[in-house]
Amino acid sequence: MDVRMDGRVAVITGASTGLGLAMAKEFAASGGSVAMLARKADALAQAKAEVQKAAGKTNGKIETYSCDVSKAQPIADTWKQVVADFGKVDIVVNNAGISHAKPFDTVTDEDWQGDLDLKLFAAIRMIRLALPGMRERKWGRVLNILNIGAKAPTANSTPTSVSRAAGLALTKALSQENAPHNILVNAMLVGLIDSDQWVRRHKTAAGQGKSYDEFLAGMAKGRIPLGRMGKAEEFARMACFLCSDAGSYVTGVAINVDGGMSPVV
Repeated sequence: MDVRMDGRVAVITGASTGLGLAMAKEFAASGGSVAMLARKADALAQAKAEVQKAAGKTNGKIETYSCDVSKAQPIADTWKQVVADFGKVDIVVNNAGISHAKPFDTVTDEDWQGDLDLKLFAAIRMIRLALPGMRERKWGRVLNILNIGAKAPTANSTPTSVSRAAGLALTKALSQENAPHNILVNAMLVGLIDSDQWVRRHKTAAGQGKSYDEFLAGMAKGRIPLGRMGKAEEFARMACFLCSDAGSYVTGVAINVDGGMSPVV
């Protein structure tokens, strides 16, 4: 099946590295235009070059925006610029976030607020800005990137598991509210995916004495039924499907992309 995104404009947060970058590449290669949001301008510049290379000769437009999505005003200002540059937004992918997990007793009020601002309120604010245009055009896609802890939280997983669970509830509620407008709202739940964070961890004591491949294999052993970590491009292909016309009858779902790792379907 040839999944196409021609004529569609996607906003992707956390787009300079990892899953966000992989999704930007996949969307662009499928003919879509992509507005890439992240905090660091230098990382965005490098990421843009990679996305343009992936796009090849497609007609999509690629632009980058330095934006701290944990704050309301930068989101509002950046959204205004994106609409001025692209004319519309068809797809919002709320991907920004980092793993912040530790024992509940050690999580401060500042930790809670920071996590909610980055992972929940950023998504709320982006979606709020996107919905009027999507409803007017009777076409839209919202994709919230969460993790498998949203369904099956473990010990020492706060505050991330709580903010991600809130994102799960937001996904379901908005899918029902917006279905009459042909706006599909879904979530993808990350398990263990090979990305920049694992490269960084390999450089610490946890990875000493092992090649990177050996390190990844060790992390997957006994945890992932498929026996390996996922690849960012595997995740990106599912995202592209859900955000395209090919996924036109899928809404209100939270798909585990985890090699079978989650105990909850």
